[in-house]
Amino acid sequence: MADHSQFLYSRSRYYGHVKPENMVFNANLQEFSQRVSYICNLETGGKLTPEESYHKIKALWKDLKRTKKQLGIGKNQFPGLDGEVLD
Repeated sequence: MADHSQFLYSRSRYYGHVKPENMVFNANLQEFSQRVSYICNLETGGKLTPEESYHKIKALWKDLKRTKKQLGIGKNQFPGLDGEVLD
């Protein structure tokens, strides 16, 4: 293998709507997934307690939600389509 970091921190190609904020969020989502996988493996192997694992994953989730909010991902760009009443 040419580069160990590509093996340990592999990235999948992005197939969604190409916008800078979507691509940044996708990279963050992939990192979140990778870290959750490591935490789960450490807990399964007895290196972390279930409580430690839960708190670590919860902290990662909060960071991901904060990133999503900062990027403005998920805001309703078309008012009225989600059932809200327009004035």
